[in-house]
Amino acid sequence: MRHTREEVIQRTIQEFDLLDQLVANLSEADWQRPLPRPETKDPWTVKDALAHVTHWKADVIRAIRRGRRPPEERGLNWTDGNRLIYLRWRDRSPQEVLAWHRQVHADVLTALRAAPDDLFTGKDRSLEWPNDLAGHVTYHRVKDIEQALAERK
Repeated sequence: MRHTREEVIQRTIQEFDLLDQLVANLSEADWQRPLPRPETKDPWTVKDALAHVTHWKADVIRAIRRGRRPPEERGLNWTDGNRLIYLRWRDRSPQEVLAWHRQVHADVLTALRAAPDDLFTGKDRSLEWPNDLAGHVTYHRVKDIEQALAERK
């Protein structure tokens, strides 16, 4: 499927708004709520899930600008890459992660608006493309963050 710049931007903004409304006024306890994850995975919290999706949104910016992955991320499989993100952000405050989430969103919109037209029209892509701007975020918002926050009631 071919995408348009406007459609990708619209999906990106829509998912950002849903996620941002969900996390905008969380208490300290809410940020630290554990997510339902297998014991073999790192013990993510709501804060860790937000850092995770924000990292991958930032990676879309890198890809749009045709930048190279940082040396410490090259060659990592998904599990090891996600662990690296977790280790980088687990000791940061929720306020830092929230500010980063908002800054990356602004940077994503700038990158999408400045991207060459052929990024959108150059080849067929999946329905969810670029997944890390909407679909991946939706998945973690619904499956992880909303579920963890629902358990507080």
